[in-house]
Amino acid sequence: MEVTLSRANMDDVEELHAMQVRAFKELLEKYRDFDTNPGNESVEKVGARLQQDFTFFYFICIGQQKVGAVRVVDQKESGKKRISPIFILPEFQGKGIAQEAIRLCEEVHGSENWELDTILQESRNCYLYEKMGSTGGQAERKLLMKGLPWYFMKKRRQTGYECHHTWLRRLRQHTEGML
Repeated sequence: MEVTLSRANMDDVEELHAMQVRAFKELLEKYRDFDTNPGNESVEKVGARLQQDFTFFYFICIGQQKVGAVRVVDQKESGKKRISPIFILPEFQGKGIAQEAIRLCEEVHGSENWELDTILQESRNCYLYEKMGSTGGQAERKLLMKGLPWYFMKKRRQTGYECHHTWLRRLRQHTEGML
C-alpha cells in the first residue's frame, strides 16, 4: 500500500472540510470539546487556513483514494513546523497510514523542529507521535470543556525514531486525577 500526499487548494475546501468533520466526529462526541475539535470547525475556517502563506494542506492518499489529510504549518523563517491537524478516515485508521504521512511531510518540510499536540487520553495518538520521534514536553490542563489535559510534543532534531513509553506511562499516572 503506497501512501502519497497531494496538495489541497481552495477548490478542495468543501471535500477537505467534510472529511475533517467525519474523521473527528467520534472524538467530538466523546469529549464534547466544541471550541477546539477540528470536527466542529466551519468550512470558512478551513478555507481561511488553506489561504495562509505558511500553511500546506495535503490530502493523504492510497492510490487515487483520499483517506485523510494533514495540515503543516511551516514557518520557514524560524524553521518551526507544526502539524495541526492530521486525520485519517475511520475505516482506514490503524494501518500505519498516518505514520507514513508524517514521514512524507518530513521529507518535504525537513525532519527537525516539529511541534504538535493531542488530548492526553488518546493513547493511540500519543503512541504514534512518540513512535515518529516526538518527545513529551508537558501535559497542560487547558481551559477546555471537562478540563481536558493536552499533551504537547516536540521533535527537535533527527536522532532516529524511538519510543518513550516509560515517560508517557509515568505522565499518564501523574495526570489521572486531573479529570
